[in-house]
Amino acid sequence: MSGAARAFWLVGPSVGEIRAVDLPAPRAGEVLVRTLHSGVSRGTETLVFRGEVPSSQYAVMRAPFQTGDFPWPVKYGYLSVGVVEDGPTHLLGRTVFALFPHQTAYVVPAEAVVVVPDDVPPVRAVLAGTVETAVNALWDAAPLLGDRVAVVGAGMVGCCVARLLGGIPGAQVTLVDVDPSRAAVATALGVDFALAGQAAELTDGCDLVVHTSATSEGLQLSVDLLAAEGTVVELSWYGDRAVRLALGGSFHSGRLGIRASQVGEVAAARRTRRTRTDRLRLALDLLRDPAFDALITGHSPFDELPGVMARLAQGSLPALCHTITYGEG
Repeated sequence: MSGAARAFWLVGPSVGEIRAVDLPAPRAGEVLVRTLHSGVSRGTETLVFRGEVPSSQYAVMRAPFQTGDFPWPVKYGYLSVGVVEDGPTHLLGRTVFALFPHQTAYVVPAEAVVVVPDDVPPVRAVLAGTVETAVNALWDAAPLLGDRVAVVGAGMVGCCVARLLGGIPGAQVTLVDVDPSRAAVATALGVDFALAGQAAELTDGCDLVVHTSATSEGLQLSVDLLAAEGTVVELSWYGDRAVRLALGGSFHSGRLGIRASQVGEVAAARRTRRTRTDRLRLALDLLRDPAFDALITGHSPFDELPGVMARLAQGSLPALCHTITYGEG
């Protein structure tokens, strides 16, 4: 055995605990990673924590290195950064990102880790999985020069999408949310901000709207913001919650569109030319941009994760990306 580790498990409705894990010694082609930081993907992970994954989506919602089955007990998560302590020579001592749950150390195939560029701080690198989702969304959405774009929902995914969209020459990008404190985040990301109730007054109609709020109200606003022939790209995951949407008004006469985007597959526009690893490497390269630090809104030690996750799920701990720090495992 290569030693013991500890992992965070979801064991019941909104209940988590830390359990001991025995690690096998890495075999040929495997790496032992000692964790430095992990990130809580607040929307998806709190949904899983509350037990809101519909049974029809149990297979689809499995994380790459999930242990256990929904609803629980389950070891879930996918934003982990650590240092390779054993494995192929070219990876020894390198800081890597992996789609692994919250655990102090782990053994995975070498191809499951991607090296973090030297000029990307390890704590910022936990955003790689979220930026990867944003990359896929832009490949799906195919925004054009000078487009008027709104991003409805200023969570982790929405903020990452907004930052990438803001780099398109001539694009007018507005981040929309119900929380006025997100205005400061929008400023740090270099895009405009509007409260949800005021967004319709600030545009003549959007060519594209990206929706990430995971609410019926947010999706309705996204449709209402579109100009004729415009499209909503839907990134939200609703779990077992029903969505109510009014499709009267200009939906048909304006030939409006709603299309889904999710990170499980590379967007069709790039699927024959890019792999998932290519996409993740691109996300890590994009994280050289220090503007993404605005999304890191808090830190807690690993031992406090059960309580932190409960507070995130209840909404009593406001956060974009809350990171978990690891001492000696």
